[in-house]
Amino acid sequence: MTENQSVPAPADRCGIEDFLRSRDAADLPHPGGTLLEHLTRVRRRLADWGASHEIQVAGLCHAAYGTDGFARSLMGLGDRPVLAALIGERAEALVYLYASCDRTATYPRLGGDRRPVFRDRFTGADHDPATEDLRAFLEITAANELDVFEHDRELANRHGAGLRLVLEPVRHLLSAGAWEAVRRWPGGRGPAA
Repeated sequence: MTENQSVPAPADRCGIEDFLRSRDAADLPHPGGTLLEHLTRVRRRLADWGASHEIQVAGLCHAAYGTDGFARSLMGLGDRPVLAALIGERAEALVYLYASCDRTATYPRLGGDRRPVFRDRFTGADHDPATEDLRAFLEITAANELDVFEHDRELANRHGAGLRLVLEPVRHLLSAGAWEAVRRWPGGRGPAA
């Protein structure tokens, strides 16, 4: 980049939603309607909890590379620079962190006396995310799972109680709004499913 060129500003929310539409997010079924409707609700919930713009955008795009719970991806990992150019490098890094989480290996490692160790499901490598990244990951996790459970009773019955068990040990890393939503969610009070 030359001295006179500037870094393009990340797209606004409408531009990001248009991009997600171009990747078929508005056509993919998801609990509560389409994937795009779900992503929009996750972003809105994060906004309600006071999340930063970067975390909201990451929440809006959290399924771009698929997730451990939603295998369909909107783009391949080779397209990470495309998403970073659209939403910013920090937000894209949070999308990757969320999408790459191997839940079976990572969730049991949350909380306790030691730092959580993440397993990247794409590479198989373990890593220790920075605290601010962990906070963002947990906020997006809470927003995502609560939305899915509110729109899919079967998934809520099978996995809802587990959400609170996963997040309770790290609740000090969640915003007050996120923890209160998890704590108050009726499906989170029973034994682990």
